[in-house]
Amino acid sequence: MKTNNPHLSVVTPVYGCGDCIMQLYNRLKETLEKITRDFEIIMVEDCSPDQSWSVIQQLTNRDVRVKGIKLAKNFGQHVAITAGLDEAHGDWVVVMDCDLQDQPEEITKLYAKTAEGYDVVFARRHERHDTLVKKWESKLFYKVYDYFTEGKSDPTIANFSISSRKVIENFQQMREQNRNFPLFITWMGFDTAAVDVEHQQRISGTSSYNLSKLINLAIDGIVSQSNKPLRLSIKFGFLLSFGALIYGLYLMYQYFFMFEPVPGWTSIMVSIYFIGGLIFANLGVLGLYMGKVFNEVKDRPLYIIQESIGFQEHNVEKSVPVLASKNK
Repeated sequence: MKTNNPHLSVVTPVYGCGDCIMQLYNRLKETLEKITRDFEIIMVEDCSPDQSWSVIQQLTNRDVRVKGIKLAKNFGQHVAITAGLDEAHGDWVVVMDCDLQDQPEEITKLYAKTAEGYDVVFARRHERHDTLVKKWESKLFYKVYDYFTEGKSDPTIANFSISSRKVIENFQQMREQNRNFPLFITWMGFDTAAVDVEHQQRISGTSSYNLSKLINLAIDGIVSQSNKPLRLSIKFGFLLSFGALIYGLYLMYQYFFMFEPVPGWTSIMVSIYFIGGLIFANLGVLGLYMGKVFNEVKDRPLYIIQESIGFQEHNVEKSVPVLASKNK
């Protein structure tokens, strides 16, 4: 329940954006102080190849409301978001990217929408400032994902959002290795809304989501959310068997009633290669699911924290390396 002076948390995964972190902080500070002075900014450095961590350290020394988490290796954007959410204590929690395509000033719109009783408010990028290739890859990703999961996604919605405390607490209970923040939030079924926001050009670095990574993200999301590929392989197997039966009856009719010799070697070899390819494909689909199950039953932590700073009030010493598992 919202109070007159709510505690806001902002969680942002940091990778390859060291040049814009200072600007991100300044704009966040200016925006959040218009809502409340009781806020925290949690920056999760996902083993970035630039100077991001040193900038985060400077900010934590300047402002006690800034907190930093350095992961031991690159675990991926959605795991980094999870690491930040595990340490967020706000009544309302904002998740946003660090490259300033998500504008901090738009948080005011998201927060205002929660006054209508929504538990989650997503930012809808009504006009995306990405390259045509990036837009095409994103649309392809969501079309493939929606087909296999039998859902309906909005390609204009990404991570930028604000969620209530109870939403985040329920999200923290979801510890699957294959993670997708907005899909998990949507799946939970809380009252959700979306507001139009301005989407800007990327200020620093380049997107790490190329077509190959988007395909892998789609495969992980599909396998974790749906068994439709398995059902499709079963249906296709029955269809192929039915076709083979019809073709066999036709050959028998041709041989016994039309007295025509049936050429054997070519059709047999083609059939063997065709059936063999399908078997390998179906085994691959089955093996993919088994591999994901294998990853889950190992029960490894989602991430390892190498160092965290600014969490004194939570019994974490400042600037002391910490190895911590977070598989709650």
